[in-house]
Amino acid sequence: MTSASLLDGVRVLEFGHIAAAPFCGMLLADLGADVVKVEAPEGDGLRAWPPIVTAADGETFSLNFASLNRGKRSIVANLKSPAELARVQALCARADVVIENYRPGTLDRLGVGFADVAKANRSIVYCSISGYGQSGAGARKGAFDVVVQGASGLMSVTGERDGPPVKCGVPVADFTAGLYAAYTIVAAHARAIVKREPVHLDCAMLDCLLGISALQTSEYWGTGVAPARLGSAHPRNAPYQAFDASDATFIIAAGNDNLWREVCAATGQEALLSDPRFTSIAKRAANQRALAAILQEVFRTKTAREWLDEFERRGVPSGPLNTFADILADPELAASSLVQAMAVPGAGATSTIAYPVRMNGQRVRASLPPPRLGEHNDIVFAEWLAAPAERAPAEDA
Repeated sequence: MTSASLLDGVRVLEFGHIAAAPFCGMLLADLGADVVKVEAPEGDGLRAWPPIVTAADGETFSLNFASLNRGKRSIVANLKSPAELARVQALCARADVVIENYRPGTLDRLGVGFADVAKANRSIVYCSISGYGQSGAGARKGAFDVVVQGASGLMSVTGERDGPPVKCGVPVADFTAGLYAAYTIVAAHARAIVKREPVHLDCAMLDCLLGISALQTSEYWGTGVAPARLGSAHPRNAPYQAFDASDATFIIAAGNDNLWREVCAATGQEALLSDPRFTSIAKRAANQRALAAILQEVFRTKTAREWLDEFERRGVPSGPLNTFADILADPELAASSLVQAMAVPGAGATSTIAYPVRMNGQRVRASLPPPRLGEHNDIVFAEWLAAPAERAPAEDA
C-alpha cells in the first residue's frame, strides 16, 4: 500500500472556493479519494487569481487554482435550477464525504446542507468550514484569512516589537482549517460507515488558529499578561532569532544551556556565561534585547555562511533566511522529490509541492491534473449514479 491509495474508494463532494475547503479536498485527493469539485457556472473564484498561464490556443489557467486543486474532477451545477440541484442531491446520496466552505446557511437554503444530505445518506461525513463556526453571533459573518488572523490574536504576536501587527505571509487560517478538517474527516469516516450515523463537522478557522496557539494561550493563562510581538525572537528562549551577518541574515536557535555554551564559544564571548543576566534560560529570555545587541556586534564580523558552518560544526540549530526562490532552488529539496511536475490544462507542465508526508519512503504523485471548469460533468454523473451492481467493489465497501 502507498499513501496515494489510503483513501481508495472514498467519494468526496467538494463545494469549495478559494482556499480552505479546496486545500482540504486536495489533501484527500492526494491520499487516493475520488474528489469531485462542484462549481457554480462561473467557477471557483480562485480560477481568476494570477499568475495566469496562456496556451498557444488562448486557453488560460490560474496557477493559484492549480496549486490547490490537483487530483480532482470538476462538475458545474447551478444549484438554483431544480433539475441541476436534483442531480447534485443524487450525488450527495452516493458520497462518503461532503466538504463546503460557504457562509453558514447558504447550502441549507439551496437544499444541500447537512440536514438534507443526512436524510438521504445515513453514513455521510459532512464538513463545514467557516470563519467563526455554524452557530453563535459570528456565524453569519464573512471571513477571509486576514480577518481571522486579526480576530484570533495571531497578528498581535506577529511583527517587530515596536512595529505594527503583521499578517503572516502564508494564509495560515485557511490552511490550518483545511488540515484540521482533513484530519477529522478521516477519523470520522470509519465510524460513520460502521454506525451508519451521519456526522456534521463544524470546522471554524478562528477555533483552528487558537488550537495551534497553545504556547501563547498557556502563557496568557499562566501569567495574566497577553503575549506581545517579538519579531523573530522567542518569549522563552534566547538567543533564538535572526541576526545579520556581514552579508546576509541567518537564524540560530540555542534552546538550552548546552547550546548557549556553544554559542558563547563560537563567538568568543565566554564571559557571557557568568554574566548574571544570562545564566539561565529564563534570564536570557528576560534580557534578550541586551543579549541580542551584544551578539549582533560579533555576528557582523563574518559572513552568514561562515557562522552557519561554525554553528553546524558545534551542533547549534541554525539556518539561512531563505526567500521562496532560494528554498525552491535548493538541491536537497530537488533530490527529495517534494517538488514535482504537474500538467496544467492547455499550458503544459508547471511545478507543484507534493503531499509532504512520505509512506515507506515514497512520495505521493497526483493522479490527475487540476481540472478545467466542468470538465467531468458527464463521467462523474455516469459513474456515481450507476446502479450499485455496476459500481466497483472497492467503492461498495
